[in-house]
Amino acid sequence: MNHTIFDTPVLRTMVRWVSIFILKIFGWQIQGRMPDTPRFVLIAAPHTSNWDLPLTLLVAFVLRANIYWMGKDAIFRPPFRGFFKWLGGIPIDRSRSNSVVTQSIEQFEKNKTLILTVPPAGTRQRVMYWKTGFYHIANSAQVPIVLGFLDYRRKVGGIGPTVLPTRDIEADMVVIRDFYKDITGKHTHQSIDSAGCKKSPAA
Repeated sequence: MNHTIFDTPVLRTMVRWVSIFILKIFGWQIQGRMPDTPRFVLIAAPHTSNWDLPLTLLVAFVLRANIYWMGKDAIFRPPFRGFFKWLGGIPIDRSRSNSVVTQSIEQFEKNKTLILTVPPAGTRQRVMYWKTGFYHIANSAQVPIVLGFLDYRRKVGGIGPTVLPTRDIEADMVVIRDFYKDITGKHTHQSIDSAGCKKSPAA
Protein backbone atom coordinates (compact mmCIF):
# COMPACT_ATOMS: atom_id res chain seq x y z
CA MET A 1 0.00 0.00 0.00
CA ASN A 2 1.11 3.58 -0.64
CA HIS A 3 3.21 5.40 1.92
CA THR A 4 0.89 8.22 3.03
CA ILE A 5 0.91 11.33 5.17
CA PHE A 6 -0.56 9.23 7.99
CA ASP A 7 2.63 7.12 8.17
CA THR A 8 4.84 9.96 9.47
CA PRO A 9 4.11 10.42 13.22
CA VAL A 10 5.41 13.99 13.63
CA LEU A 11 3.81 15.24 10.42
CA ARG A 12 0.60 13.36 11.19
CA THR A 13 0.31 15.11 14.56
CA MET A 14 1.06 18.51 13.07
CA VAL A 15 -1.46 18.07 10.25
CA ARG A 16 -4.10 16.93 12.74
CA TRP A 17 -3.81 20.15 14.73
CA VAL A 18 -3.79 22.24 11.55
CA SER A 19 -6.96 20.41 10.44
CA ILE A 20 -8.65 21.08 13.79
CA PHE A 21 -7.78 24.76 13.41
CA ILE A 22 -9.06 25.01 9.81
CA LEU A 23 -12.34 23.27 10.62
CA LYS A 24 -12.85 25.48 13.66
CA ILE A 25 -12.21 28.63 11.61
CA PHE A 26 -14.91 27.61 9.13
CA GLY A 27 -17.31 26.56 11.87
CA TRP A 28 -17.22 22.79 11.30
CA GLN A 29 -17.61 20.22 14.06
CA ILE A 30 -16.72 16.52 14.21
CA GLN A 31 -19.05 13.78 15.42
CA GLY A 32 -18.42 10.10 16.05
CA ARG A 33 -15.26 8.03 16.05
CA MET A 34 -13.60 5.50 13.79
CA PRO A 35 -14.50 1.88 14.58
CA ASP A 36 -11.84 -0.37 16.03
CA THR A 37 -11.56 -2.66 13.03
CA PRO A 38 -8.65 -2.86 10.56
CA ARG A 39 -10.60 -3.13 7.30
CA PHE A 40 -13.85 -1.57 6.13
CA VAL A 41 -15.55 0.41 3.38
CA LEU A 42 -16.16 4.01 4.42
CA ILE A 43 -19.09 5.70 2.68
CA ALA A 44 -18.41 9.34 1.81
CA ALA A 45 -21.80 10.97 1.32
CA PRO A 46 -23.39 13.03 0.02
CA HIS A 47 -20.89 13.69 -2.80
CA THR A 48 -21.96 16.89 -4.56
CA SER A 49 -18.87 19.10 -4.68
CA ASN A 50 -15.12 19.20 -5.29
CA TRP A 51 -14.87 20.43 -1.69
CA ASP A 52 -15.94 17.02 -0.39
CA LEU A 53 -12.51 15.42 -0.79
CA PRO A 54 -10.48 18.09 1.07
CA LEU A 55 -13.11 18.26 3.80
CA THR A 56 -13.14 14.47 4.10
CA LEU A 57 -9.35 14.48 4.44
CA LEU A 58 -9.50 17.17 7.16
CA VAL A 59 -12.05 15.11 9.09
CA ALA A 60 -9.89 12.00 8.63
CA PHE A 61 -6.82 13.82 9.95
CA VAL A 62 -8.74 14.91 13.06
CA LEU A 63 -10.03 11.35 13.62
CA ARG A 64 -6.57 9.87 12.97
CA ALA A 65 -8.04 7.72 10.20
CA ASN A 66 -5.62 6.42 7.59
CA ILE A 67 -8.08 6.46 4.70
CA TYR A 68 -7.55 5.50 1.06
CA TRP A 69 -9.66 6.48 -1.92
CA MET A 70 -9.93 5.30 -5.52
CA GLY A 71 -9.42 7.92 -8.22
CA LYS A 72 -9.29 8.12 -12.00
CA ASP A 73 -5.78 7.32 -13.19
CA ALA A 74 -5.77 10.63 -15.12
CA ILE A 75 -5.32 12.67 -11.92
CA PHE A 76 -2.29 10.58 -10.93
CA ARG A 77 -0.21 11.71 -13.87
CA PRO A 78 3.01 13.68 -13.19
CA PRO A 79 3.61 16.02 -11.50
CA PHE A 80 0.70 15.21 -9.13
CA ARG A 81 0.98 11.40 -9.00
CA GLY A 82 3.17 11.28 -5.89
CA PHE A 83 1.16 13.96 -4.10
CA PHE A 84 -2.24 12.30 -4.56
CA LYS A 85 -0.87 8.87 -3.62
CA TRP A 86 0.67 10.47 -0.53
CA LEU A 87 -2.85 11.67 0.36
CA GLY A 88 -4.12 8.08 0.17
CA GLY A 89 -5.17 7.97 -3.48
CA ILE A 90 -5.22 4.65 -5.35
CA PRO A 91 -5.30 5.02 -9.15
CA ILE A 92 -7.99 3.10 -11.02
CA ASP A 93 -6.66 1.36 -14.12
CA ARG A 94 -9.46 1.94 -16.64
CA SER A 95 -7.58 0.00 -19.33
CA ARG A 96 -8.23 -3.24 -17.45
CA SER A 97 -11.21 -5.32 -18.42
CA ASN A 98 -12.39 -5.81 -14.83
CA SER A 99 -14.42 -3.23 -12.95
CA VAL A 100 -13.62 -0.69 -10.26
CA VAL A 101 -15.48 -2.96 -7.83
CA THR A 102 -13.17 -5.85 -8.67
CA GLN A 103 -10.07 -3.67 -8.33
CA SER A 104 -11.30 -2.47 -4.93
CA ILE A 105 -11.91 -6.04 -3.75
CA GLU A 106 -8.35 -6.89 -4.86
CA GLN A 107 -7.04 -4.12 -2.59
CA PHE A 108 -8.75 -5.74 0.40
CA GLU A 109 -7.29 -9.12 -0.57
CA LYS A 110 -3.79 -7.62 -0.65
CA ASN A 111 -3.96 -5.65 2.59
CA LYS A 112 -4.61 -6.67 6.18
CA THR A 113 -5.49 -3.08 7.08
CA LEU A 114 -7.46 -0.85 4.73
CA ILE A 115 -10.06 1.90 5.07
CA LEU A 116 -11.38 2.39 1.55
CA THR A 117 -13.47 5.52 1.06
CA VAL A 118 -16.21 5.27 -1.57
CA PRO A 119 -18.81 7.89 -2.58
CA PRO A 120 -22.06 5.95 -3.23
CA ALA A 121 -23.23 8.28 -5.99
CA GLY A 122 -19.95 7.81 -7.85
CA THR A 123 -20.23 11.33 -9.28
CA ARG A 124 -20.65 14.97 -8.28
CA GLN A 125 -23.49 15.34 -10.78
CA ARG A 126 -27.11 14.94 -9.64
CA VAL A 127 -28.12 11.30 -9.62
CA MET A 128 -31.53 9.85 -8.81
CA TYR A 129 -30.27 6.65 -7.23
CA TRP A 130 -27.15 5.62 -5.40
CA LYS A 131 -24.81 3.21 -7.11
CA THR A 132 -24.32 0.05 -5.06
CA GLY A 133 -20.69 -0.69 -5.91
CA PHE A 134 -19.64 0.12 -2.34
CA TYR A 135 -22.04 -2.56 -1.07
CA HIS A 136 -20.73 -5.22 -3.44
CA ILE A 137 -17.15 -4.34 -2.47
CA ALA A 138 -17.90 -4.77 1.24
CA ASN A 139 -20.01 -7.87 0.72
CA SER A 140 -17.43 -9.64 -1.45
CA ALA A 141 -14.48 -8.61 0.74
CA GLN A 142 -16.47 -9.55 3.88
CA VAL A 143 -15.84 -6.22 5.59
CA PRO A 144 -18.22 -3.78 7.34
CA ILE A 145 -19.64 -0.59 5.84
CA VAL A 146 -19.06 2.52 7.96
CA LEU A 147 -21.32 5.52 7.30
CA GLY A 148 -19.22 8.66 6.95
CA PHE A 149 -20.91 11.99 6.27
CA LEU A 150 -20.52 15.70 5.57
CA ASP A 151 -23.59 17.73 6.49
CA TYR A 152 -23.08 21.20 5.04
CA ARG A 153 -26.33 22.54 6.50
CA ARG A 154 -25.21 21.88 10.08
CA LYS A 155 -21.48 22.06 9.26
CA VAL A 156 -20.91 18.70 10.89
CA GLY A 157 -18.77 15.90 9.52
CA GLY A 158 -17.85 12.55 10.95
CA ILE A 159 -18.71 8.92 11.43
CA GLY A 160 -22.11 7.31 11.83
CA PRO A 161 -23.17 3.69 12.40
CA THR A 162 -21.51 0.55 11.08
CA VAL A 163 -23.54 -1.75 8.83
CA LEU A 164 -22.62 -5.40 8.34
CA PRO A 165 -23.75 -6.62 4.90
CA THR A 166 -26.36 -9.34 5.25
CA ARG A 167 -26.49 -10.17 1.50
CA ASP A 168 -30.01 -8.71 1.51
CA ILE A 169 -29.04 -5.57 -0.36
CA GLU A 170 -32.54 -4.08 -0.44
CA ALA A 171 -32.96 -4.29 3.34
CA ASP A 172 -29.43 -3.05 4.04
CA MET A 173 -29.83 -0.09 1.66
CA VAL A 174 -32.98 0.97 3.48
CA VAL A 175 -30.95 1.20 6.70
CA ILE A 176 -28.13 3.07 4.99
CA ARG A 177 -30.31 5.57 3.13
CA ASP A 178 -32.38 6.21 6.25
CA PHE A 179 -29.26 7.43 8.03
CA TYR A 180 -28.53 9.95 5.25
CA LYS A 181 -32.09 11.23 4.77
CA ASP A 182 -31.51 14.41 6.84
CA ILE A 183 -27.90 15.01 5.77
CA THR A 184 -27.41 17.77 3.21
CA GLY A 185 -24.60 18.11 0.67
CA LYS A 186 -23.02 21.39 -0.36
CA HIS A 187 -25.21 21.58 -3.47
CA THR A 188 -28.62 20.67 -2.10
CA HIS A 189 -30.21 20.25 -5.52
CA GLN A 190 -27.86 17.28 -6.06
CA SER A 191 -28.54 15.56 -2.74
CA ILE A 192 -30.56 12.35 -2.61
CA ASP A 193 -33.17 11.48 -0.03
CA SER A 194 -33.73 8.05 1.54
CA ALA A 195 -35.96 6.97 -1.33
CA GLY A 196 -33.34 7.87 -3.90
CA CYS A 197 -35.02 11.11 -4.97
CA LYS A 198 -33.92 14.71 -5.17
CA LYS A 199 -33.98 16.58 -1.85
CA SER A 200 -35.43 20.02 -1.39
CA PRO A 201 -32.94 22.81 -0.61
CA ALA A 202 -32.25 23.39 3.07
CA ALA A 203 -33.92 26.38 4.64
